[in-house]
Amino acid sequence: MKTISRILLTLPLFSLVAFAQQAPSANDTKTAVEHVLRVQQEAWNHHDLGAFMAGYWNSPELTFFSGATEKHGWQETMDRYRATYTSPGHEMGKLEFSGLRIEMLAEDAAFVRGAWQLTLPDSTTPHGLFTLVFRKFDDDWKIVHDHTSVAE
Repeated sequence: MKTISRILLTLPLFSLVAFAQQAPSANDTKTAVEHVLRVQQEAWNHHDLGAFMAGYWNSPELTFFSGATEKHGWQETMDRYRATYTSPGHEMGKLEFSGLRIEMLAEDAAFVRGAWQLTLPDSTTPHGLFTLVFRKFDDDWKIVHDHTSVAE
């Protein structure tokens, strides 16, 4: 009987230890979210729009706001980027994200604020601010909402 009692008393402890080992810390989660942005930045700088778009949720429910326009869905967002940065006479340039502030809203949701700057071949540097909402799908963090502004 003592053996059964000991087992019953130690099971919750083992469960707690196992949960603590599996649950990522807030810093680990913030690092994972920032990693998505750094991968996007690197993809952009290699002029790989497809890899850049991998950071976005591939869903018709994705939203992208810029200026007075609103795009719905991954494909509309991709089309906007393609028209703005890869059509004739447009360049992707070099992208840099800075001032990232990542706030965890839940285990599977994050709010990100930051700044972006492009350095174009003609030496112009369009820049602005962004706010993003990330959600975790299985083991992947994806942008589900992007609101980007351009400084005037």
